[in-house]
Amino acid sequence: MTSFQNLIMRVLITAGPTYEPIDPVRFIGNHSTGKMGYALAEAFAARGANVTLVSGPTQLRIHHPLIEVVAVQTADEMYAAAAKIAPQADVWVFAAAVADYKPRSMAPNKIKKDGDTLTLELVKNIDIAATLGKQKRPEQFSVGFALETNDEEAHARAKLQRKNFDLIVLNSLRDAGAGFGHDTNKVTLLTAGGQMSIFELKPKTEVAHDIVQTVLASLSALSAPHA
Repeated sequence: MTSFQNLIMRVLITAGPTYEPIDPVRFIGNHSTGKMGYALAEAFAARGANVTLVSGPTQLRIHHPLIEVVAVQTADEMYAAAAKIAPQADVWVFAAAVADYKPRSMAPNKIKKDGDTLTLELVKNIDIAATLGKQKRPEQFSVGFALETNDEEAHARAKLQRKNFDLIVLNSLRDAGAGFGHDTNKVTLLTAGGQMSIFELKPKTEVAHDIVQTVLASLSALSAPHA
């Protein structure tokens, strides 16, 4: 099995959801479990990569000498942790389901039920992948995820270009057994060069190895001497 020796020294992975606090007991979040990101951390480490896993709240635990876990809660915290690691990382994998919006301010005390409606003012979170993508050096390799419900390929390709990804992992909530909460996933890998690889439904641990192998093959092609 080919390792990442002489190719990859360090991998940055974001995983899981972010929780954006409304008050001390409530938050805006999503159904991400972090399973895909954690499986990717294990798969990269199995190939000899040093992995920093920036993880939102999850019930998952990971113990591997080559994996460092940085626990965060909010999108701002995830960005700060990722931005600190990204300049030294050879590969970036943005597998986290980051909340697009957060409350403009957090209430200092629990909001009491008063009236039939509650209005929250939301502001856009920083786009971690897009912001770091503007700083990506040519020798760095960036992987993104696109979970779509319609016009999947078109949305994924637009996201690939917009965020300066080298590879994007597309999956659709219309596929049974794919997406949040499942131990399986069905993905299509799209590269910046226009290649497409379609995989059938399989355990996320196997999907992770497919993604790692694709990254490894891409890096090998980039590092190969040209005639």
